[in-house]
Amino acid sequence: MDFLQKMFEKILWNSRLFVLLAVILSMIGAILLFVVASIDIFKAIGNTYGYYRGFLKKESDIHNVLLHTIVTAIDLYLIAVVLLIFSFGLYELFIRKITIKDDTSSKVLEIHTLDQLKDKLAKVIVMALIVAFFSKVLSMGINNAQDMIFFAGSILAICVGLYFLHKH
Repeated sequence: MDFLQKMFEKILWNSRLFVLLAVILSMIGAILLFVVASIDIFKAIGNTYGYYRGFLKKESDIHNVLLHTIVTAIDLYLIAVVLLIFSFGLYELFIRKITIKDDTSSKVLEIHTLDQLKDKLAKVIVMALIVAFFSKVLSMGINNAQDMIFFAGSILAICVGLYFLHKH
């Protein structure tokens, strides 16, 4: 019976290694998002250059296009950071502590409990949602006073939410 118990515990303990799949795929996803967002920024640079050199249509508003592209890239960068934090957190919680980092390393990726991981993820996700909201607001037209009231109310709600998110 003791042999079966030890065998079961060994299998159970080693099953935590399945977390490596989530760690590796999250890192790959983060890298892909960083690459795509960076390509978007390079495209924005090319569009800006083309616009001012006269290669693009003058009726297109480069300011809106540029702002929308950069805000979208920032959103992708933030989601990539979420995936990185998720990867580091899962690895340190389930596999082992990363020994290569030193005392001068950033504390952003230092995670000791599942609650810390959830808190860090939640904060970055909220920031990504705020950036996504900002992106939607850029393309939204304000047609009447009610639209302006809803717009102001949503900004107030975001500010109140951020206040409570950062209050300890």
